[in-house]
Amino acid sequence: MRLRAATAADVPALFAIRLAVRENAMSMEALAANGVTPAAVAGMLATTAAGWIAGAAEGFAIADAEDGSLFALFVHPDHEGHGLGRALLRLVESWLASQGWREAWLFTGADRRLRAQGFYRAHGWQTAGWAPAGEERLVRRLSTPSRGVP
Repeated sequence: MRLRAATAADVPALFAIRLAVRENAMSMEALAANGVTPAAVAGMLATTAAGWIAGAAEGFAIADAEDGSLFALFVHPDHEGHGLGRALLRLVESWLASQGWREAWLFTGADRRLRAQGFYRAHGWQTAGWAPAGEERLVRRLSTPSRGVP
């Protein structure tokens, strides 16, 4: 499995993956209403965030060093079940730890039937409250970073 750093040139592929998901699906309009636009994502990647893309645009993750968050992690539905999400999650956790964070956080949908809920819990994330919009906040203690984290 090949993981590489994402750049601004990858932003169209990141959005193609995001728009293809079946659970937690959102349109470009809905994403934009939440401030998630191609320009905003490119800006994050150029400043406080790091992103990774799996394979030939099969999945991606973005983490923000400014606040210690996992901003996004999505796998294209055609490539689910092959360990891409797990590999991206571990990379994000290692990178955030290398940036000095001892705890990472993310928001996910409030519906506990979403597969994302089980995925994060299976990988050590725990509930830490709720956002005003009803999203669940999950956190995970981070380990000391290992060498060679991209």
